[in-house]
Amino acid sequence: MTQDLRDRICIVVASNSDEVLNRNLLASPLVAAGVPVEVVRGAPSAAVAYNRGLDATAAPLVIFAHHDVYLPAGWEARLARALAAVEARDPDWALIGPYGVRDGGGHVGHVWSTSLGRALGEPPAEPQPVASFDELLLVMRRDAGLRFDEALPLWHLYGTDIVQAARAAGRGAYVADLACVHNDGFHGRLGADFGAAYDFLRRKWAARLPVWSPIVRVDRFGLGLPAYRLRAWRSLERRRAMALDPGSDPRLFARRCGWEPAV
Repeated sequence: MTQDLRDRICIVVASNSDEVLNRNLLASPLVAAGVPVEVVRGAPSAAVAYNRGLDATAAPLVIFAHHDVYLPAGWEARLARALAAVEARDPDWALIGPYGVRDGGGHVGHVWSTSLGRALGEPPAEPQPVASFDELLLVMRRDAGLRFDEALPLWHLYGTDIVQAARAAGRGAYVADLACVHNDGFHGRLGADFGAAYDFLRRKWAARLPVWSPIVRVDRFGLGLPAYRLRAWRSLERRRAMALDPGSDPRLFARRCGWEPAV
């Protein structure tokens, strides 16, 4: 990555665990190369945390990442290629991410998930427009003028909300080849906090429904959430058996995927 691009980037992360943060995101070679990281602590929601981080930097490109994400060696070159490809397709783009969902519910992207014990998807040959992102990571172009909606409660579905906000403003959102490690723990059942975010999106985007998120369809009658909960209950033990230890060194998973050379 050129110094010019490095100077245009800041990473924003909300974290409640120095151990997780240090083992994953802060261990990324991109951070060692000098890209600044704005760590937000104690925020009541993802939207509040990310807006605080956005306000704390003037960087033209802001990477919002989970604290359990690891960016493998060479990720900066992937980012440079993704930016060039998206710019060529859509000069008014707003958001780029590594994993998301198309209109109609099809998943696109390529990431490692420790909670699922495997790499998901395939690297897209070219950027793909999406209806929502998995929240593990997204890149925002500052001059798109977007902000996270602080009325959205807690920590879910902001990757769906922000894409819909971009689209409403006539801006594009894309998944590109930004392969990375999500060194996340096992997810059991969705709680009431997810339900609150789901109902918020149903009200806010009523005129645009149905809208697909990475795990549920947000629809007029709210049927997508109970349907997902039933599937999750039926697959609980199988998914639990697939999960690996999120306390592992994420570089091991990056090497397993061929994103970093073995040592």
